[in-house]
Amino acid sequence: MMSRISSCMPNWSVLPHPRDRLRRGKRAIRHMRIVLWLIAVLAPFAFALPAAAQSKVNIEQNFADSLTVLPKEELAVAGGFYVPAYSSVAMSQGKLRVDFSVTLSVHNASESQPLVVKRIAYFDTAGKQVESYLKAPVALRPLATVSIFIPTDDVRGGTGANFIVDWAATGDIAEPVVEALMVGGVANAHYAFISQGRPTRTATKK
Repeated sequence: MMSRISSCMPNWSVLPHPRDRLRRGKRAIRHMRIVLWLIAVLAPFAFALPAAAQSKVNIEQNFADSLTVLPKEELAVAGGFYVPAYSSVAMSQGKLRVDFSVTLSVHNASESQPLVVKRIAYFDTAGKQVESYLKAPVALRPLATVSIFIPTDDVRGGTGANFIVDWAATGDIAEPVVEALMVGGVANAHYAFISQGRPTRTATKK
């Protein structure tokens, strides 16, 4: 009987000592402090990523199939477009701001000639340049397209954002088609609309 009773008794030699539990608690607190410190240090960099990513847009790489070699002939015709881009829109009597993604597309409407795109620049509501997307002119193949995408969380452009697109060609050419597509929503409502580019000057021979 004594052996049966003793077998039910706890083995106090293997139970954790109160000091061990205290040490584990202190280690857990230290680990938590380290994690919180890392979050505080790295959070600003995480929030800065969307804006920084935009400066890495590479048209030459992303649209290699749409591009061709620059023409060797003189660029005798030139033109430009102003494209309104509504990155943010005020709603509910100005009490609500809705942000949109923006896709700028530049289409070569010619079936036979390359279109030289000399500049694609993005400006904010105050007219300050936010980004420039070309380091050097590029030539679009006939009927080819290049695009610039600005995600919803990049609100640097604001309610009056816009693009300037400058182009040229070696001779008479169909005028390019330049437009911006905005997509976004609030609650269960979704919106998509297009803004057409306005020529800033008539294409003329130099």
